[in-house]
Order: sequence, then structure tokens, then C-alpha cells
Amino acid sequence: MKKIFTKNSIILSILLFFCIAGKVNAQENGTETAGKNLVKWNVGAIFLNNYSFQYERAIAPKISVALGLRFSPKSSLPFKSSIEKSIDNDDTWNNIKDFKTGNFALTPEVRFYLGKGGFRGFYIAPFVRYATYSAEGPFTFDVNVAGTTRTETMPLSGDITALTGGVLFGAQWKLSKLVYLDWWILGPNYGTSSGSISGKKSLNSDEQAALRDALTDLDDLPLVKTKYTVDSEGAKVDFDGPWAGLRGGLSIGFRF
Repeated sequence: MKKIFTKNSIILSILLFFCIAGKVNAQENGTETAGKNLVKWNVGAIFLNNYSFQYERAIAPKISVALGLRFSPKSSLPFKSSIEKSIDNDDTWNNIKDFKTGNFALTPEVRFYLGKGGFRGFYIAPFVRYATYSAEGPFTFDVNVAGTTRTETMPLSGDITALTGGVLFGAQWKLSKLVYLDWWILGPNYGTSSGSISGKKSLNSDEQAALRDALTDLDDLPLVKTKYTVDSEGAKVDFDGPWAGLRGGLSIGFRF
């Protein structure tokens, strides 16, 4: 039910976004539309191994709508030092530090410019973000049988989906007739998330018990709640709970 609600919410948000733009466009009754569009590349995102783009269209003198696209190929965990500090349990960190993650996000927003015209000056932009985060990596656990300990490894992989809303504060400048600079100063957002990771491996009763014990370390992950199941064929970990994020960046745009 939650996944259906999430999908319906993002579909409705995107449809609303295009309906607003289409309605305003229709009201123009064929008048000149040149110069009402901006396509932008978030240059700052490349330093986080993200590729981020945005399309913005003016629908009123000081109002525009925009749709952002972000994606990242799978790579090592970003902000490793910050993530490690946020986790109190060393065993938890050791279990996830070698994971690789990727992401994809769509972000519709409405911008209200506070200056004398559109596309320039400070702005406030309410937004909704739909994002999926993929993860894969080795999960190790120790099995103790008759006083002898051995280390086993199970590969885990899966996805987490998050739906958040927030407000972006930013400023945009005109560098030339067609070139613009857009600074996303601060965009806190908050919402919900759900997903799972799983792995397949033949496990005897001792290995199942050891894996269950090791998976309890994931309870120390920030924000999300975990629920896990282990059987003779492998394990599955379900995640559910709140989700928080922070938007920021510096984009170069071309007007047409």
C-alpha cells in the first residue's frame, strides 16, 4: 500500500507540473515563447559523482516551474567520514563501509522570484522529490561452532525508495544574454522511505543463527527502522521510516 501511495504521489506531482505549464502555455494564445526556457547542468554535483540537470520554464513574470533529473552510477559510499560518525556501533559501520550505492531522482518545483523579474534574483521554491537509492555489497558474519570461529560472507543488494518535500532557497544571475548562473543555497527536505536488500546463500542452522545476530547491528542505522528474515536460502532486510535530505548546488544554464 505504501509503495502504491508513493508511486501515485509522484505521478500526480509530475502531472500537475506539466498541467500548470501547459495551461499557461495555452493561455498565451500563440504569442512569442522564445526566452521562456532554461536548461541547466548542476556543475557542483559532479564532485559527488552525481549527474544533475534541470529544465525551468517561466509561466508568469515572477513565477516558473522546473523539473530536475539526477542520477549516479554505483560507487563507494559518499561522505564516508560523516556516515561513520553518525553510526555509534563499529560493527554496523564495518558491515556497510564496503557497500556501493547509486541513485536516481526526479524533482518538480515551483519558483517564486523575489526581485523585479523572472529568472533573476533570489527565489523560494517549494518542491517534491522522488528518489531511489540502490545498494550492494558483502555482508560478513562470524559463525562459532564447537569453539571454532569462521567468517562467512553473504552478498546483499536492493533498493530504497524515498518521497520527500521541502523548500529550496536560492539565487540566479544573468551572466550574458543567454547564459545564467543558478545557486541552490539551501534546500532541506523531509519525508518517508521504504525498501529492502536481500541475498541468496545456503545456510545451515548455525549459520542462520549467526547471521540473525549480525543483522541486529543494522538497527543502529540512522533514521530508518529495520526488520529482517533469515532462512536456509538466505536473508532479507526491510527498511522503513522517515527520510531527510539537503539540496545544494551551482548550475550553469542556457536560455532559449
